[in-house]
Amino acid sequence: MTTTTDRPSAARVSSAVMATYAAFIGSGFGFASWASRIPQVRDELDLSPSSLGLVLLAIAAGSIIALPLSGRFVARYGSRLTVTVMAVLLAAGIEVVALGYLSGVVPVVIGLFMLGFGNGAWDVAMNVQGALVERHLGRSIMSRFHAGFSLGTVAGALLGALAIALHVPVTAHLSVVAVVIGVAVPLSVRQFISDHGAHEAEEHERRAVGGVPAWREPRTLLIGLFVLAFAFAEGTGNDWISVAVIDGYDAPAAVGTLAFAVFLTAMTAGRWVGPGMLDRYGRVPVVRALTLLGLVGLLLFVFGPTSAVAFVGAVLWGLGASLGFPVGMSAAADDPARAASRVSAVASIAYCAFLAGPPLIGFLGQHSTVLHGLLAVAALLALAALVAGSVAPLEAATTAQRSEDA
Repeated sequence: MTTTTDRPSAARVSSAVMATYAAFIGSGFGFASWASRIPQVRDELDLSPSSLGLVLLAIAAGSIIALPLSGRFVARYGSRLTVTVMAVLLAAGIEVVALGYLSGVVPVVIGLFMLGFGNGAWDVAMNVQGALVERHLGRSIMSRFHAGFSLGTVAGALLGALAIALHVPVTAHLSVVAVVIGVAVPLSVRQFISDHGAHEAEEHERRAVGGVPAWREPRTLLIGLFVLAFAFAEGTGNDWISVAVIDGYDAPAAVGTLAFAVFLTAMTAGRWVGPGMLDRYGRVPVVRALTLLGLVGLLLFVFGPTSAVAFVGAVLWGLGASLGFPVGMSAAADDPARAASRVSAVASIAYCAFLAGPPLIGFLGQHSTVLHGLLAVAALLALAALVAGSVAPLEAATTAQRSEDA
């Protein structure tokens, strides 16, 4: 672990905290900026729901490929260089979409694959830095970083809604976003703390403990299933809320994007106040209550008689989905000696939701409506409620005994 000699100063850690917030906010801002213009890109390319789902699959495919590679990249080059390179790659992907969607589907798929690859590796690296900063602070802050991501998505969605209302072309809007991300994020993450020593210590602990691989541990697999359900709920909201409001409620494009922004705002609020709720009531009761809230929100969103009711549903859906992913990551990392392998396994399972979500909702929307297709989210949230017990904290005595046995 990091020695006293290697420990950075309080001012250095404070700078790293702000840099980590910038990385999370920038990631959310980039993704939501693209997502806010999905309806316009869909219309320009004349895509059916199922075709749109397949196009969106390119993002998940890029992320799935990046996920197993990013761990090695971070180990060799550090989280700062990883975020820097991937921010530039993501910005380039957005620019390819901004220019290419006027030519056809192929450039959009290529750009979205680049966006997904950059986003996936960026996500791993910034969480590695977040965990390191958290250890140096000596208190929980990870969920606040995830709230920063949500804040970035809100900013991106609101900017998108404003751009639509002002009739700003997709190309101009996304080109500006690409420049901002490609310049601002690499400059901000220069304040990251070096994580080579911490990563080597975790790798040493993992080898020392040995034992059953994370992929074969029942608890880890259940946590993965739990996180998959919430990732599906979050990712589906990101991809389909604006389209569902526009098509299902005959709303203007700006209203659909505003519904997306409302959903993201609710998620941000849930993640910001979540630590206090978790500390007071515990993980399992909180996530089960939020699952129920999310289910109610989905039903209101799908079956609401007016778009106003759908907006209420989007708020409850966002609140209900807010803590599932961060809580699952925390549960996977309960035992520091096995945190790296378990978090990697859970994250890989969760990303399957982003891989399967877009085409599944698109297929269901093609055969009924996008609104009714969203009921698949409710089914997975119900499953998450059943396996929520898996995220209960590991007993301290058990962890201590495991360390002694090693």
